[in-house]
Amino acid sequence: MATSPLLPNSRTEPDGSAVIRVLSYNIRSMRDDTAALARVIGACAPDLVLVQEAPRFFRWRKKLARLAAASGQVIVSGGGTAAGPAILSSLRATVERTEDVLLPLTPGLHRRGFSTAVVRFGRARLGVLSCHLSLQQDERYDQGGMLLDRLAGLGVEHAIAGGDLNERPAGRTFRRLAEGLQDCWATAPWGGEYTSTPTDPHQRIDALFATKGVEVLGCGVPVGQPGVTEADLRAATDHLPVLAALRVPAS
Repeated sequence: MATSPLLPNSRTEPDGSAVIRVLSYNIRSMRDDTAALARVIGACAPDLVLVQEAPRFFRWRKKLARLAAASGQVIVSGGGTAAGPAILSSLRATVERTEDVLLPLTPGLHRRGFSTAVVRFGRARLGVLSCHLSLQQDERYDQGGMLLDRLAGLGVEHAIAGGDLNERPAGRTFRRLAEGLQDCWATAPWGGEYTSTPTDPHQRIDALFATKGVEVLGCGVPVGQPGVTEADLRAATDHLPVLAALRVPAS
């Protein structure tokens, strides 16, 4: 895999804005190499981790806490209480509030949910949402609308959403999200584009989105970055992560 320039490090600007690093990652219920998974997350040095397919069943809190500790993070919200999505953060983040949201259940399909939070980095305030949308096209489209409504309902000027969309950029749900939000990779492409699969990257079905006031400094799969090895990316889970550097204005 080719090496990309480094993304900016986290920092607070003189005007009170905050540069943060955000990672979105489907971890497949930690059924793969959890040591490799923790190394990938830790090497990306994120301020926020938007997790999909966090453990949901037996001792799920303990498993997620173990991953957070091994990768230098703490649990903010989600997991089993959000049907899989979760949010982790570094100690740099101050958490104002959290809410786990279960979406309407379609008989015969998996329960879906959102993990949400409002956090601050100094004077920069940010709404955060992690999602894993349906495999079924019509349900997925409806969930895309619920995502936009929920993000707006957080009551903050600046917000981000990320996750496994189960859809490529040409799909109508992906396009619905990109109409109202910035598709971070399309706005400032960096690193690799495709997130599925690690052994044969050929489609972008995982993404990060930001409201218009957030400046996207770079976004993509962190290929060839210090501490992120191809072996670990392949062993960690069945998706590749998406890493973004964002500048969030002071509130």
